[in-house]
Amino acid sequence: MTNPGSRLILIALLVTLACGIGCKPSNNDGTSGGGGGGAVAGKRQFLSMGTAPVGGAFPVVGGAIAEVLNEHKGTIDWKVQAKGTKGSQENIRRLASGELQLALSNAAITYFAVRGEAGWEKAYEMRSIVTLAPNVALFIARADSGIQKISDLKGKRVIVGPSGAGFEMFVQPVVEEHGVKWSEFTQLNATQSGAVDMLGDGAADAAFLGGAVPTASITQATSTFNVQFVPFDEDARLRLIEKYPFFHEANIPAGTYKGLDSEFKGLNVGSMHMITSADQDEELVYQLTKTIWENREEIAGKHPAGKAINEKNAARRTGTEYHPGAIRFYKEIGLIESETASTQPVAEENPNEAEAE
Repeated sequence: MTNPGSRLILIALLVTLACGIGCKPSNNDGTSGGGGGGAVAGKRQFLSMGTAPVGGAFPVVGGAIAEVLNEHKGTIDWKVQAKGTKGSQENIRRLASGELQLALSNAAITYFAVRGEAGWEKAYEMRSIVTLAPNVALFIARADSGIQKISDLKGKRVIVGPSGAGFEMFVQPVVEEHGVKWSEFTQLNATQSGAVDMLGDGAADAAFLGGAVPTASITQATSTFNVQFVPFDEDARLRLIEKYPFFHEANIPAGTYKGLDSEFKGLNVGSMHMITSADQDEELVYQLTKTIWENREEIAGKHPAGKAINEKNAARRTGTEYHPGAIRFYKEIGLIESETASTQPVAEENPNEAEAE
């Protein structure tokens, strides 16, 4: 006759063994954290890509890239999901915590983040994968606001971007170079689509809007009410380009927006680029970079920003180092000549050509 106590002990041992086999967390479950674990061929890699709020180009471009990556897997069986966020600043923090594995960011915001400057409490170890479309931004104002130039923003209600997105990192240098102190106007926060609503309702006088050209929010504004395109002072614009590696000349052709009757001498205030954490797996980043490059025309077919993935722009210098996996691929195709050229692509200029190709 079997001892009841022995039977209970045997059952307990079997349950413990089963849990040890089936319940133990595994590093090979197909997920990918902040990096460092190593990508395994044939294992599903779930990759979350942070974008931004709706109204700008980030969510659309991020969605297009995710779709193409999911349709053209490399040797690694990844599943990429584009996720809406508050934008670049949140994306960088969530990359650092491992909540995201990829993100779109503004190059100006990343530039300051990796240096721990301009309000960042520490340096964040971010690396670039590919430089995407120029973020061609400008101030637009209601035609009845009395704002004709950037210095007229003094005393006005100005939308400077979504709360927590970090747009002040490139808006503040712009206004200050035009002689306007940050304290001399009222800063308001809104998404790009929200900014258009506030301008239309008279709740704001001007807004700093932009992205890939054409930008949906500016198109929406010009079709809703009369808009004043506020010009940059040319000397101030050139000084900004000289001072910061992420600022570039980027002009907007006449006719791009309703009411824009002549070319607008604009400013790329920090290209959109895809970034990851410095410790992300090199092979994974190599395969992602390769797949994006080889299917760039398909991305461009989903959004014009994909046209910027070309020889002149993909490895463009923005002030943030490229990830070793990206460097490896760019060296193979001749966009980067050596390891020391990780932020010095062979073709450096012109950002306008990058957008047009």
